[in-house]
Amino acid sequence: MFLSQIRLPDGSRAVALRHETEARLVPGATATRDLALDAIAAGRSLADEVQARGQGAPVDLGAALAEGRMLLPLDHPDPAHLHLTGTGLTHLGSAATRNAMHAKLDGDELTDSMKMFRMGLEGGKPGTGQVGAQPEWFYKGNGHAAVAPGAALDSPGFALDAGEEPEIAGLYVIGPDGTPFRLGFALGNEFSDHVTERGNYLWLAHSKLRPASYGPELRLGDLPQHVEGTSRVIRDGAVIWEKPFLSGEANMSHSLANLEHHHFKYPLFRQPGDVHVHFFGTATLSFADGVSARPSDSFEISCDAFGLPLKNPLSQQPNASAPVAVFAL
Repeated sequence: MFLSQIRLPDGSRAVALRHETEARLVPGATATRDLALDAIAAGRSLADEVQARGQGAPVDLGAALAEGRMLLPLDHPDPAHLHLTGTGLTHLGSAATRNAMHAKLDGDELTDSMKMFRMGLEGGKPGTGQVGAQPEWFYKGNGHAAVAPGAALDSPGFALDAGEEPEIAGLYVIGPDGTPFRLGFALGNEFSDHVTERGNYLWLAHSKLRPASYGPELRLGDLPQHVEGTSRVIRDGAVIWEKPFLSGEANMSHSLANLEHHHFKYPLFRQPGDVHVHFFGTATLSFADGVSARPSDSFEISCDAFGLPLKNPLSQQPNASAPVAVFAL
């Protein structure tokens, strides 16, 4: 089962439920977040809450996507209360690219990235009720940086690179008592600046402050143990780079429970009503194969287990000619 948010031809918002090939509007629903909060209040699953609403009119999700009416599958009416975050070095094979980017000049010494990756291998999947190794963690921004499926990922003028990161994202709502609830999972493009990151790994924080996209559909239920999708870069209608990407715990050095614990252990991230979109990492980057995306290129991330593909064109802001001025009051 999949949920999505769309804008109807009359401009109003709606939530759609897709089961297999048929998609229908959820009666009376205009936001996934509201459905989740109603499910929490009723003490039932999100799937049960949606099914209790009955079936609305059929809807063509493909047409909504093609016409630019597809919204993010989960958002917040106040973008400041939507948090975009992620964890890196979580996937088997992910260390090779990062290690090359962060390699030191003194030969055989392990990079900090490789040390952290090994921590995950050794302690990222603790037993039930135990706390495992801390992963790498980063902040991408709030809802102002969340870009709808089909909309452009806008790279700032000062960026040195504009590259895709095909990932699975967990989507969460915080309940009234501060309990995090996972609604499901979606495809994500954790868009980043890899040249900046390569310059100095302490610039990772700067490299991640970029827009990101996720969706178009939210998959309800558990994440499959093995996820295999395809990431593409398209230029002038032709695929210039294509590669499979793997996810799911069978391909990860950390368990989802461990990654979720190390994010939500902070009370800051357990504020009632807030929305969280957390990217779980990847081992596949076009940047690692020497691809440098250009404005008007398009990124496409697809996986049959997650419904419609996530497509976003790339745009580039002009570089500012003067520094940002701060005025004293």
